[in-house]
Amino acid sequence: MTLLTCENTREAQAYAALGSVVDPELDEPITDLGFVRSLTVTGTGPFAVEVHLRLPTSFCSPNFAYLMASDAKDALTALPWTDDVVVELDDHHDSDLINAGLAADAGYRGTFRHEAETSLDELRRTFHRKAHTAALERCLTRLLRAQPELAEDAVGEVRLRDLPDDEFTAALRRRRTVLGLPDLLESYVLVDHAGERPGDVPLALRRARSTRISIDGNAHFCRGLLATRYGDEVTSPAFVPLTDLHREGASS
Repeated sequence: MTLLTCENTREAQAYAALGSVVDPELDEPITDLGFVRSLTVTGTGPFAVEVHLRLPTSFCSPNFAYLMASDAKDALTALPWTDDVVVELDDHHDSDLINAGLAADAGYRGTFRHEAETSLDELRRTFHRKAHTAALERCLTRLLRAQPELAEDAVGEVRLRDLPDDEFTAALRRRRTVLGLPDLLESYVLVDHAGERPGDVPLALRRARSTRISIDGNAHFCRGLLATRYGDEVTSPAFVPLTDLHREGASS
């Protein structure tokens, strides 16, 4: 059973940094999804960090896997106190290739060479756009449920100032910022990745809902596969502060 314990603030900071890494397809933090298998911080300054990641199946798409692992390494390397960062992907059919590329800082094309059909930036933009679409659908659907008198074709006129100040709106605004869309209170919510408003609002909303349902469904499916693959290792918390272990009498 793998159990990460926070014996010092370095491990807590490293784990928090990994929490900023989002699975490119599922649009959820890899820490929430259970994709962080282990995390170790060693040294007294400079510090070395070693992380092992895992996925629901051995045949998850290599480009998704590389993007996740590369983002994890970037997030940890950005911490001011890290000197040596090792990120490895376990139990994947391309683990050796991906891990070698990460260790050599070869980049996506340098790792996969002729198999890399598109650049990592292009792949990343695709998923940012899907995440934005899903985020706006969540906000507008919640608004429709909260205001039954609001007609579906009227949501095209909804602006950021009309949304509640909650986590869903905050997530949407983060996605807009990533895409370079304006984050002004008077900005329209229902826009595409280029900031264009749709001509057919109900159709645009249905398409956005389809994208969101696909993302949510994949996330649920992947959680089930991960639990089946790793059993008790997944059902246990991936990271528990040492103080909580003492309080609850847990052991690693």
